[in-house]
Amino acid sequence: MRPTIALYQPDIAGNTGTILRLGACLGLGVAIIEPAGFDMSDRALKRAGMDYVEMANLTRHLSFAAFEAWRAATGRRLVLFTTAATQGYTDFAYRPDDILLFGRESAGVPQAVHDVADARVTIAMIAGARSLNLAVAAGMAAGEALRQLEWQPSAPD
Repeated sequence: MRPTIALYQPDIAGNTGTILRLGACLGLGVAIIEPAGFDMSDRALKRAGMDYVEMANLTRHLSFAAFEAWRAATGRRLVLFTTAATQGYTDFAYRPDDILLFGRESAGVPQAVHDVADARVTIAMIAGARSLNLAVAAGMAAGEALRQLEWQPSAPD
């Protein structure tokens, strides 16, 4: 098993397409918690994801409640990436079944989502910087988690 990248109500099709491509290339699942701020058949999604969108292991959840039911059924840990955390993402010990959750580009996640996260981590930035691009942050997170888990390229689990 490998970690899953989860996107909470993503706003930008291009970022989501890039993350689907990342997931496909690294054998990671991608979960999208709807509603998304764009039509999932959007051209920008397909352009950013290229032909990898079809290869991606995508799970769509109609709501956060549906996502939480799925997560509870699988017993997986929820790791929220947030600027409100104090623990650095490189100081956190990842597990193969972790779900790495990222909030909306425009608003992050609501407090109720913060409250149910098993862990909250942050990617440190220089003073005055508000946030990284979502796809860049997801790539950094995936790279660190896979490094810790001693990932080797192979077919998806």
